[in-house]
Amino acid sequence: MRTLLEFFLSSRYDIVSLPSGEEALQWLNTTIPDLIISDIEMGDMDGFEFLQEVRLRGFAKHTPVIMLSAKAESKERVKCYKLGAQDYLTKPFNPEELDELVKKNLNPIHYASVW
Repeated sequence: MRTLLEFFLSSRYDIVSLPSGEEALQWLNTTIPDLIISDIEMGDMDGFEFLQEVRLRGFAKHTPVIMLSAKAESKERVKCYKLGAQDYLTKPFNPEELDELVKKNLNPIHYASVW
């Protein structure tokens, strides 16, 4: 999945792809990316732990995070949002949908509610 995402997004964005949550946290000690895309299921830690560490450490406290998961349950989404994720995308997904979420989070637009 990581290789496919890297291939799909690298034509428009500079991508850094890391094989584990622990390596990503180490990398984040020296770099603040514009956006983080993380799977919930990782080998060394789960995406919930990773997201919590990102938000607690402060180095990427305000970096938008898109979570990916095969879990479609509402409770998983809510947990991610409570931990600070901006978006949650269920696998399998349309790559164009991910691209739109990336665009939205890289270039936030303020919307006005009209009733």
